[in-house]
Amino acid sequence: MSGPVLDIHHVKKIYGQGETEVHALRGVSLTVERGDYVAIMGSSGSGKSTLMNILGCLDIPTSGRYLLDGVDVSRLTDRQLALVRNRRIGFVFQAFNLIARTTALANVELPLAYAGVKAAERRRRARMALGMVGLAEREDHEPNQLSGGQQQRVAVARALVTAPALVLADEPTGNLDTQSTSDVLAVFDRLNHSGRTIVLITHEPDVAERAKRLIRLVDGRIVQDERLK
Repeated sequence: MSGPVLDIHHVKKIYGQGETEVHALRGVSLTVERGDYVAIMGSSGSGKSTLMNILGCLDIPTSGRYLLDGVDVSRLTDRQLALVRNRRIGFVFQAFNLIARTTALANVELPLAYAGVKAAERRRRARMALGMVGLAEREDHEPNQLSGGQQQRVAVARALVTAPALVLADEPTGNLDTQSTSDVLAVFDRLNHSGRTIVLITHEPDVAERAKRLIRLVDGRIVQDERLK
């Protein structure tokens, strides 16, 4: 498919009304081409969480347009939005959000189960995704048998298993030690090298430096958009 993965035009997000009105995003425009690796930085209150929620189709803009893979998200029904979240976006969160007492393989299979993929095919694709993050030999381990870094890599595999247009990672190294952070970022590097589009939200400069492009938000506006590589 050609064309950018993300295309955002003059997106504004306003919460509340009257005196309690908060302008979380003030006309953000942003295009992310296929295969790019973008880090979005900003302090608390900068609008990065709001932007993340809009990019992930978890929230809709007050005004402006958001095209994901050429589809105008604002025109979709709730059911269509849920399908987009399941198939076109792979989420990686700071809290790994794995299901306890469930194997790594079963955790990775989950989005495919929601999508109605048959069991044998689910297993095949989940094993492939675990292989991509270097955890093929841990498929039978449950989350409490894995280190933090390994749990996050399982979460990355789960994000990849639907072959999404976009991998959206929200502070993915926020709960990890230095070595685990390095392991997870190495996985992102490899994924991007193989053509995956990654948007990473972080407040850590050394994490942002791994990306190809850095976008900085202040008070709901983009103040920096710089190509790093």
